[in-house]
Amino acid sequence: MGYEPKSRSTETVKGEISKLSSQLFDVMAIKSKVTETGPNVQPCESGDGDSGKLYRVRHPWSAYGVANDVMGKGMANLRQELPQQGWKIEKVGNDGSKNKNMQILAVHEKTLSQAEITWLKGLDGHEPLIEVNLYSRCFRSAGA
Repeated sequence: MGYEPKSRSTETVKGEISKLSSQLFDVMAIKSKVTETGPNVQPCESGDGDSGKLYRVRHPWSAYGVANDVMGKGMANLRQELPQQGWKIEKVGNDGSKNKNMQILAVHEKTLSQAEITWLKGLDGHEPLIEVNLYSRCFRSAGA
């Protein structure tokens, strides 16, 4: 009926997410600064008693240090190029905030990893940035 988590090595999933993350940055094709975070393993919440046994790999990062026109080009590049890179775009539009930030929600068709990409334009006085939150499907850690 639903998704049955597969047994996978956390290192394999971390490598997969790291590669997809680099692909997203390359597709943006903007020269910006990037936060220095790496993929991390987190527990997946489960309603069927499997909590504590399931994991996901999440890789949050942001591109910053450039003007909004450059950020807009990065978002346009993502919107145009992601489908050619194996991503299915599920949503493009307003993130629902009062600043009406542009958001792209996409699923990588091979791995079913998900990306939430939001352009925070800095209308609230903060520096503009593109915030990326990439995460894998839940999986059972091999050996768990």
